[in-house]
Amino acid sequence: MVIWSDPAKEDLKKIYDYIAGDSKYYAIKVSQEFIEKSEQLVELPKMGRIVPEIEDSNIRELIIYSYRLIYEISPNRTEILAIIHGKQNFPEAFDKQRK
Repeated sequence: MVIWSDPAKEDLKKIYDYIAGDSKYYAIKVSQEFIEKSEQLVELPKMGRIVPEIEDSNIRELIIYSYRLIYEISPNRTEILAIIHGKQNFPEAFDKQRK
């Protein structure tokens, strides 16, 4: 089972809103890509790489466009923790999401 945390849902909404300012078509396309990739984690939870800044084999990321979809693998589920733009300072952005 894949669960989206509230901060990750908010990240996705912000990304959608930002892109929709220019193109609703691309906002939908990008949002769907995040959702489709997250759904693949049900069958392939280790498909993403280990987040280099954390070095925990259970916290991984998928690179989607210029974003990092951060997720955590647990025995009974996979939780999407955050979506962070690749140019953001990772520790700062991720710490905000965890609080």
